[in-house]
Amino acid sequence: MAEQTQVNPLPKADVFLDLKGTPCPLNYVKTKIKLEEMERGQILEVILDDGEPIRNVPLSLKQDGQEIIIQEKIDEKHWRVLVRKIK
Repeated sequence: MAEQTQVNPLPKADVFLDLKGTPCPLNYVKTKIKLEEMERGQILEVILDDGEPIRNVPLSLKQDGQEIIIQEKIDEKHWRVLVRKIK
């Protein structure tokens, strides 16, 4: 009998923020403002450019005490990040 593993599906985002083409640090500032408008426990989906934005924004959010649920590359130039508001 084959062993079954359960895969937990990713939670659905409550709020979506598309920051394609938005430079640092403005993309972090916009993400932080959006999180401030949200309730604790809600999930924000952010689309970020490859390079500096995907390196810096998730790191800054973690330092702020937020939870990064997933970072995944969605195409050659963009990433999807799910963030749970903790603080």
